[in-house]
Amino acid sequence: MTKADLARAIYERHGGLTIGEARRLVDTIFDIVRDRLIRGEGVRIVGFGTLEVIERKPRRGRNPSTGEEIRLKSHKALVFRPSRSMRSV
Repeated sequence: MTKADLARAIYERHGGLTIGEARRLVDTIFDIVRDRLIRGEGVRIVGFGTLEVIERKPRRGRNPSTGEEIRLKSHKALVFRPSRSMRSV
């Protein structure tokens, strides 16, 4: 599903919005979610799940081509945890 698909679904279900307004609504929601994650805040959507940014620690890894051991730096990662109702789907 794409942002355009989401906008189309909102447009079809709402009835009072134009397709352009539905697109702007979807963009606004994603902008808010993105801004909160950049600030380090988690985003919780009841009935869907939680998004949060976590810090991954540095670790040892292997180059799959050569088998040589390499050091992987710490980095931030986005994690999605589905709600219980989503896990049962």
